Amino acid sequence: MQKSYSLKVSTNSKPLLVFYLLVAYVALQFFWWGYMLYDLNKEIYQHKVEIALLRSDEPTETIIKENELKLKLNLRVAMIIGEGSVFLVLMIFGIEKIRRTFKIEKELSERQKNFLLSITHELKSPIASNKLQLQTLQKRELDRPKQQEIIANAINDTNRLNNLVENILLVAKMENQKMYVYLERVNLSEYITTGINQMIESFNYSQKINLSIDKDVFLPIDRTLFPSIIINLFENAVKYSPPESTISICLVNSNSNIVLSVSDQGIGVPENERVNIFNKFYRVGNEETRKAKGTGLGLFIVRFIVKQHNGIVQIKNNKPQGSIFEIEFKNG
Repeated sequence: MQKSYSLKVSTNSKPLLVFYLLVAYVALQFFWWGYMLYDLNKEIYQHKVEIALLRSDEPTETIIKENELKLKLNLRVAMIIGEGSVFLVLMIFGIEKIRRTFKIEKELSERQKNFLLSITHELKSPIASNKLQLQTLQKRELDRPKQQEIIANAINDTNRLNNLVENILLVAKMENQKMYVYLERVNLSEYITTGINQMIESFNYSQKINLSIDKDVFLPIDRTLFPSIIINLFENAVKYSPPESTISICLVNSNSNIVLSVSDQGIGVPENERVNIFNKFYRVGNEETRKAKGTGLGLFIVRFIVKQHNGIVQIKNNKPQGSIFEIEFKNG
């Protein structure tokens, strides 16, 4: 009997609560000691005025002394306010920096949780599917066309598993700073066309693919890394696009820039999510309710590799619906 295990990753908000309580305590103590210093100086001023009144019989001399004491009191109050303001500004700055750090850690923890949930599913699904298909071939006598269909499905699952492992290994190299980029000038038009045709054969998709590639576009690229850009953007478009919609892959050569774009007619990306979609582990929505497969690594890898090729990647709206991922490389 097999045992099932569930992976649960929780974010603890207790440290943040303790932090806010500490901030409240420090703020109260700050204002309390500020008030106490002011009250003490005011009390000293009043005592000195009383002493001056007792020691002097001349009203004019008493008024002069009282004005001097009042001036000293005002200077001390100004000093308390000035130093207190500097301390308050520094305290607010420190509190805000710590709060942001807590927020970033919490968001990273949530993304890691989503990654662990998705990677478990992404690894198990193709393995289980391949096992089932091999068992079917082993136990049943099938006709040739059915065998070919099952083998094709198994190859698709294997390619999917291979792409996932490649992405994970690639991110590990990126984080360990063990990735080396070897640029060589290639005919990008022929390179992309050949690569896309090979990729289309290995992907299981139902969308229409439209290619628009300018001829004889040359660019220095790393032959081993550059395909990850196309694979991840194409996989992303397939994943979030409805069946029978159109995915367009374009390469345009201008005088100043070479522009590579992958556009789809899918669900698109909300404006407030666009600043985060290239972050590691980040995926739109919640992993427990999200239907689309993925790990949140694809676009992170795309941005990194594009940067290594001195390019810029950005996302735009594809009217009337969908997204356009556009990459600009310097020409020349």
